Amino acid sequence: MARPADPNAKEALVAAARAEFARRGLVGARIEDITAACNLSKGAFYLHFQSKEALLGELVDAFLEYLGECDDRRERDMADFFAEFGAITRRDLEERSPRYRKFLEMETAEDQRVLEHMWAYRDVVGVLLRGAQGTKFEGAIWEITDREVERIKQNFDRYQDEHACRTDIPPEIFGSLIVGTYVLLGMRMSRMTEKPDLAEWARSLHTLIREGSIPAEEKPESAVSLQDGPS
Repeated sequence: MARPADPNAKEALVAAARAEFARRGLVGARIEDITAACNLSKGAFYLHFQSKEALLGELVDAFLEYLGECDDRRERDMADFFAEFGAITRRDLEERSPRYRKFLEMETAEDQRVLEHMWAYRDVVGVLLRGAQGTKFEGAIWEITDREVERIKQNFDRYQDEHACRTDIPPEIFGSLIVGTYVLLGMRMSRMTEKPDLAEWARSLHTLIREGSIPAEEKPESAVSLQDGPS
């Protein structure tokens, strides 16, 4: 009678492969080391994957699929926000209006979701950045980068046409700034052992993007005492 397949074998193989890829890169990783790490045979490996490249390909596909879902959700949320509240204005920014704060909260939540996903796949990002030389995945991270820059460029161009953002910035520069920032953060994550405060990262990113790095103006002491002191 044939031995039933282990329902947890694929998950164990993926976990072992991710650790091996992170240590040795795709070229240096060996299937026998992957299977030994999870006490499975090479036959069990080939039951689920044609090759170690195929295994990494599944991980990359899963990583990109969720990023695509995040992109789609962000576009829907932005469209719904602008339809309900209109575009954010300079006055909203200066006054930190309720509409601006709601927009910032929405955008920050979306970016935190992306950062959490990048943290969960930081080993895969690390392999694409540093461990895929000499394989079909060499250069894949830059293909992904180019595609994301183009997507953001098109969205920014559309928002410019709708007067939802300033028109004196080339869309490609904006897209490169956003995507380049995430690539570098992904590189940092791939070398971290302790999870950073991703909520703070997301908040800081949007504060910089929307408000810049110039110190916020403080109220003069006289104004503070008049406004906040006892009557």
